[in-house]
Amino acid sequence: MEIRNVGRSDLRVSVVGMGCNNFSRRGTHTETLEGSTEVIRTAIDAGITFFDGADIYGSTPGRSEEFLGAALEGVRDEVVLATKFGHQDYAMPGTEDWGPKGGARYIRRAVEASLRRLRTDRIDLLQMHTPDPETPIEETLAALTDLVGQGKVLYLGHSNFTPEQARDAAAASEQDGNESFISTQNEYSLVAREFEALMAPVADEFGLGVFPYFPLANGLLTGKYTRAGGGEGRLTRQKPALLAATDWDQLEAYQAICDDADRSMLEVTFQWLLSRPNISSVIAGATQISQVMQNTAAGRSVVSTDVLDAVDALFAP
Repeated sequence: MEIRNVGRSDLRVSVVGMGCNNFSRRGTHTETLEGSTEVIRTAIDAGITFFDGADIYGSTPGRSEEFLGAALEGVRDEVVLATKFGHQDYAMPGTEDWGPKGGARYIRRAVEASLRRLRTDRIDLLQMHTPDPETPIEETLAALTDLVGQGKVLYLGHSNFTPEQARDAAAASEQDGNESFISTQNEYSLVAREFEALMAPVADEFGLGVFPYFPLANGLLTGKYTRAGGGEGRLTRQKPALLAATDWDQLEAYQAICDDADRSMLEVTFQWLLSRPNISSVIAGATQISQVMQNTAAGRSVVSTDVLDAVDALFAP
């Protein structure tokens, strides 16, 4: 598995990452600790070193981190462990009196709770899940810098920041001598390319590694779904409106490009993303061992530049 630096930092991750939001998901193989452990250990054996979670993930908030911590017993040092804190739209139980989610009190307590659930003494990459409109970024960065100084956190990242918020954070870090964010996590895929005009220039300017979320567009870009139906999955269960709004002519043209290249849509989707500037890892979730193997194979696949150029033109923003 290819390993890349996260932006200009010296943190290194596998180009295929494991999204941890499926651990403890009801109705799946990973609903149980045993099933999640099988998927996690298979991923490590296949060369995946990057595990990206969040405190709110799981059938109940925190359960995903608990499963991940248990599954990594004995192999913790073989992986880069990332988690997130402070999503403005989701409340972690028991945090009602912690104050604003970007404040020092909240951050300290959230990190201590994640460390306990993950059964580890440090978080390799701690990411602010969403911006906090109540707290100046200077205060947030000062609190995060203290945690880095204590060794409880090694690197910092942000998620769902706007270009202006990312620039403000970089300026505040430089002005106050605090730690800087090394990565950004935003939605980015062939069918969601707003990132290129908005955050991509910021990532390039400040040397941020990019972790695209929803890189497979909830499975739409895997070949799983067709105009005729089929493909039971997240879109059919949770987001049927997105499936109904799909441009099937475009998707069928994409499938034809993949067929002509003798590559699966999953392979081409992964490789298109990995060819984009500043991408550190393509994070994909999995509930089955077979999905882990398909994702890792896609990350190792070789797709010609001509094919990638044709796909890029087909989905031009």
